[in-house]
Amino acid sequence: MSGFVLLARPWWVNLLILAPALPWFLARRQKLAIVRTRLLWTAAFGIAFGFAEAAVVVYLRAATGLLPVPQADKVIFVPPFLLRVECFREAATMVMLIAVAWLTGKGARERAAAFLWSFAFWDFFYYVWLRVAIGWPASLVTPDLLFLLPVPWISQVWFPLLVSGLTIVSVWLCSGIGGRASDPLALRAEAAVQK
Repeated sequence: MSGFVLLARPWWVNLLILAPALPWFLARRQKLAIVRTRLLWTAAFGIAFGFAEAAVVVYLRAATGLLPVPQADKVIFVPPFLLRVECFREAATMVMLIAVAWLTGKGARERAAAFLWSFAFWDFFYYVWLRVAIGWPASLVTPDLLFLLPVPWISQVWFPLLVSGLTIVSVWLCSGIGGRASDPLALRAEAAVQK
């Protein structure tokens, strides 16, 4: 187990700590109008997709001989064709998350918030599923290779978990689903009961 490291590499990856502030910026004039059921289904997609992503990583680590204790800072040989496939898989992941966000939200604000929401659930549960499947990461200070595009992003596991957790809370609070129902049918039913 290595000691705590505050900063990720490259330096600009640390700017992701600002991601949880984006929903607050998007909702500065009014709450985000995202239907509660759509957010819940988008979260379910992120959780399930986190498992699919973790399964791919388990397969890649098994194929490269990194099981049972993978380390991000360990130099390994990955065949160039596998590295290309992995880069395309990462790009496809972003396309899928964007597509789900596009289908979830009605306007640019809601779509951006839905993307952050689904991305945060996907990223958070990616680590949960890896821990369940292979017992990795061993701790929150375990180093990890976060992403390959456009260059490798490396940080300790606590960093993406913190960013994802704060982003989930931020979208939850800014969408209004933490309080009054944002589902149009629920609002109509509430209005009918008040009459």
